[in-house]
Amino acid sequence: MITLYGGPLSLFSRKVEIALGEKGLAYEQIMVPFNQTDGYRPVHPEVAALNPKGQVPVLTDDGLVLYDSTIIVEYLDEAYPDPPLYPRTAAERARCRLNELYADEIMLAGLRPLMHRTGPPACDPLTRAARRADALIAEDVLAGLHGELELRLAGQGFFAPQLSAADIALFIALHWGVRLGAPSFAGHFGLSDWYRRLRARPAFARVVDAIAEADRRLSFSPEGRPPIAG
Repeated sequence: MITLYGGPLSLFSRKVEIALGEKGLAYEQIMVPFNQTDGYRPVHPEVAALNPKGQVPVLTDDGLVLYDSTIIVEYLDEAYPDPPLYPRTAAERARCRLNELYADEIMLAGLRPLMHRTGPPACDPLTRAARRADALIAEDVLAGLHGELELRLAGQGFFAPQLSAADIALFIALHWGVRLGAPSFAGHFGLSDWYRRLRARPAFARVVDAIAEADRRLSFSPEGRPPIAG
């Protein structure tokens, strides 16, 4: 039995959820407590016992304990190979992993300065001003990354010969930008069409809806007020 410990607004937990959904795997989900003030602190005791980093996602499968979303997705692809989430050849797999890394590390670095937007505003006006300035710089960075992704996609249907772990990671990173008010990628027609097609897939749609519900319960609007559900 697969068990996934995740967080309601954990980008990497949601990445694993999409992979599980695309593979059609049944699993038990344990959603750890989270709020915008304290984050995931105190660390959930089971997560602390299973992951020395004290972070989600954590996946267990028949006694095997895994953490780090990339390691988890790679395990799922090897243990449950149909449908595959990594390409067939060594070169294609390497390119897929580089695109996954691009999402998980390079795009994440651009998203971090925007993450304060869903939390309560800082009391100190200097802190608020510094955050706004950092966010504007990050928006320029993200706009450039969107252009790079358009070039990498190069008119193809996916970022690999078929839907892959790279597509999942890049989608969730782009969607995080959407929810944080990052620059639109609507002008990149290939990327926009790719995003629209993936958004319509059931595994992706379920996760997008779950993120929206978590935001309604847990996140703040740019004015510092809890968003209105609807």
